[in-house]
Amino acid sequence: MKSLSLLLSVALGLVNVVSAGPAAIECWFVEDAGRGSLAMKPAALLLRPGPGGPPPRPDLDPKLYLSVDDPAGTLRSAFRRYPRDAAAPHCELSSFIPLPASANWARSLTPEQRCPRALDGAWLMVSISSSVFSLSSLLRQQPEPQQEPVLITMATVVLTVLTHTPGPRIQMGQDAVLDLSFSYMPPTPEAASSLAPGPPPFGLEWRRQHLGKGHLLLAATPGLGGKIPATQEGAVAFAAWDDDEPWGPWTGNGTIWLPAVQPFQEGTYLAIVHLPYLQGQVDLELSVYKSPKVSLTPAPLVWAAPGKTPPELLCHVNHFYPSEGLEVEWELRGGPEGGSRKAEGQKWLSSLRHHSDGSVSLLGYLQPPPVTTEQHGARYACRVYHSSLPASGRSVEVTLEVETVPTYSQMPTLIPLPSLDHPHIPFSLHLSTVAYLTTCKDLKEKKTQ
Repeated sequence: MKSLSLLLSVALGLVNVVSAGPAAIECWFVEDAGRGSLAMKPAALLLRPGPGGPPPRPDLDPKLYLSVDDPAGTLRSAFRRYPRDAAAPHCELSSFIPLPASANWARSLTPEQRCPRALDGAWLMVSISSSVFSLSSLLRQQPEPQQEPVLITMATVVLTVLTHTPGPRIQMGQDAVLDLSFSYMPPTPEAASSLAPGPPPFGLEWRRQHLGKGHLLLAATPGLGGKIPATQEGAVAFAAWDDDEPWGPWTGNGTIWLPAVQPFQEGTYLAIVHLPYLQGQVDLELSVYKSPKVSLTPAPLVWAAPGKTPPELLCHVNHFYPSEGLEVEWELRGGPEGGSRKAEGQKWLSSLRHHSDGSVSLLGYLQPPPVTTEQHGARYACRVYHSSLPASGRSVEVTLEVETVPTYSQMPTLIPLPSLDHPHIPFSLHLSTVAYLTTCKDLKEKKTQ
């Protein structure tokens, strides 16, 4: 009986996992309003209708209240483990028209250059972005909303392109792996039967856009002939279907690998999957970082006399990226006040020094104020904040050594003074043994006594 209860608990747990995630996704339908402006209307994707059926949404146009059928399950699966505390994803809908790919290298996907009748009808493209994933799906709508039990339009997911790395941060010099998966189900049984059994041919395209410029990194048409552009920057893609079921649905892989990423490679990456007359695209924002090396000079000790100014301190912040957002703060730790506090004195930063690998360096300066004997043993610290570092930053410190003045109890014991006229006692010996004769005036006065 215990084993049966355990199996039941496991089964219920699996059901909870599978049914997790939002039941509906709020979206905006975006369309051209003319004269360079856009019009936006509220919309919603109903992923799980619930036991009572679709909830009524009188606030929505019935054509924009979509009950989603997802044969491949990729769209629903992306939301199943969506963190409860994560911000709601941004969702946009727009009209889509099936067309052959415009790129020359992808023309082998549609040699007849005529869209088949099986793709007729109304199409929508869904673009969803978040910090967890980014995806796009092509939906084929039913011609009219269904009337019962509520006004809602049925829509079937045909193609979904998905990445779980929408905002990768890569350490400079490390390899970057940008994952990409996609799934496809023919929109109608007629469309599936008109094709040869198994997944259809596809094209994969990776592009990068940065500072207003864009170029093709990689293009592939697995299993098809034709001239493919040369791969750039050592990029490698794992482009293949994962299964070969005769009538679908099918899932595929388009993950790209970039070796030894450098700063010039950051920017927006566009991953586009081409099927005959259909395209799906996701965007990724790749950023590069490098943590600074921090050191402090002079070190390990800073020496000063009471009332004097210690030597100028230099905080070396070397080989970091990006150059923006770096902060240098100075602290004085210990001393008569104890604890840690903001250091006084003049502070300034040098200009950036650029290196061949794209990283930068700079110097932080501190000219401390005059010191007191009570500050002996205190420590000056340079703390650096940067996006590549933990929130607490990174710090280095040096110890302050202040020259102390001896007290009366620390004075040397005086010895009897021999006659200054003694011919066998050097004059220098008198100066070294008599502590209180320190000036020429003292010597002259002693001689006249």
